[in-house]
Amino acid sequence: MKITKTVENSWQSLVDGVQAGNIRAMARLITQVENREPGWKDAMKAIYPHTGSARILGITGSPGAGKSTLTCEIADELVKRGHQIGIIAVDPSSPFSGGALLGDRLRMKKIFTLKEVFIRSMATRGTLGGMSQAARDVARIMDAFGKDVILIETVGVGQDEIEVVKTADRVMMVCIPGQGDNIQALKAGVMEIADLYVVNKADMPGADEVMADIYAMLELSSEAGQPTPPVLKTSALKNQGIRELVATLMADSTESNRHDDKEEMRIKEEIFSLVEDEVLRFLRRRWEENGEIAEAARQMIEQKKDPYSIVAELLNQFI
Repeated sequence: MKITKTVENSWQSLVDGVQAGNIRAMARLITQVENREPGWKDAMKAIYPHTGSARILGITGSPGAGKSTLTCEIADELVKRGHQIGIIAVDPSSPFSGGALLGDRLRMKKIFTLKEVFIRSMATRGTLGGMSQAARDVARIMDAFGKDVILIETVGVGQDEIEVVKTADRVMMVCIPGQGDNIQALKAGVMEIADLYVVNKADMPGADEVMADIYAMLELSSEAGQPTPPVLKTSALKNQGIRELVATLMADSTESNRHDDKEEMRIKEEIFSLVEDEVLRFLRRRWEENGEIAEAARQMIEQKKDPYSIVAELLNQFI
């Protein structure tokens, strides 16, 4: 009982510290929640009533588009406007430790020491869309701490990177001249999730062609009479177009119905994500403890059964 009380008190002290603006408490709470240490769900339940004030902006795009540098410049401009910034930099997971590679911190030296900015690198942990439920939780912790703008920079895995739209209020898609982005603009998938398109490295040849491709794609995909998302040019390295970009990102959307629909979609997706995680954890623990999964593996190795039949048999216990 004493151990349980100590654990509860430890979590509560971290939650209290976050609400009091203690940055060390926030960092520790984020680490323990991300690692899913016992008690993390109760901590998030305590945090939840103090969330909902922050604006969450997603920044996605193909690898090499300059997302990290652009995120750095956006954060710097937001700080100048008086905002408190949280940055979640979603990096690829290590196949061995599951941790993030922390490359984004190296590219954000300009803002790394600013007291108004808190940067957290996180691992995708194998999620196909480049995001994890833990990242949603981290955004809530930053929100409760008092960060009023949270930037989520995704890993840049390409067409499947759509999870960010389920977390962010607005999503910015970053393209660049060359590297096939003019063709990418015409493809379905990740290009369809954005509320705003940015052609970064616009000082390079081919920027106008990329913008033309994006406009053409938007004209084909937009419903008649509906406004199309803005398309802007920037050069993060030269700090060009950043003020205009930040003004557009922070502008209040007038599409209230669309916002309500998007909010409902995000909530549904998060519920499904949490349910899937809990069900998978329960099934994995049960099947490993009773030896069913080991027996199934042996049957496959001996080619007595196929994996499809095994899965059907395992699930028939519950369905």
